[in-house]
Amino acid sequence: MENSLDNEEHDPAAKLWKQQVVDLLYWRDVKTTGVVFGAALLLLLSLTVCSIVSVCSYIGLALLSVTICFRIYKGILQAIQKSDEGHPFKQYLDQEVALSEDMVHKYSDLTLAKLNKYIGELRHLFLVEDLIDSIKFAGLMWILTYVGSLFNGLTILILALIGLFSCPIVYEKHQAQIDHYLALVNNQVKDVVGKIQAKVPGMKRKKE
Repeated sequence: MENSLDNEEHDPAAKLWKQQVVDLLYWRDVKTTGVVFGAALLLLLSLTVCSIVSVCSYIGLALLSVTICFRIYKGILQAIQKSDEGHPFKQYLDQEVALSEDMVHKYSDLTLAKLNKYIGELRHLFLVEDLIDSIKFAGLMWILTYVGSLFNGLTILILALIGLFSCPIVYEKHQAQIDHYLALVNNQVKDVVGKIQAKVPGMKRKKE
């Protein structure tokens, strides 16, 4: 498991993918980020109106309409010009799209490692291995009950998407001010937790 995580850190493809994600979220290429953000937001907004089956069907019909019309148009154009260009999508049809076994095994191992890590963390929280961590998690769950009563899942996903594409660029532009206020909040939380740990028996963390 550890070897899989180490391979992920030293894999050039994984590093390139992470860099591409960072560039996307930080709007390095405004056109590309705008297309991805707009398409994802449009998809989520569509799901608030129609079912996922309807949305997928409409997307499939739209893509088929474009490709079929283009195929017919190119066929008519070739007939008029008496050219022999062949299928307009030939270069894409000739490309290999099958997943390799190595890639499947690689990402399956990475997924399994992540899943086992999360299962271990949930066991740590629910079986109260560390009382402070479990209490913090309970507080988070309590907050989420109020969030769930105000917003449905799709609304939360839409807000998360907007935050994902806006918070990084805002943080980059105002990093000093945000770090300052986050440090103040963090110190306040640590003070409160320290006072609670000092007053309540059994809540002090074990020394590592």
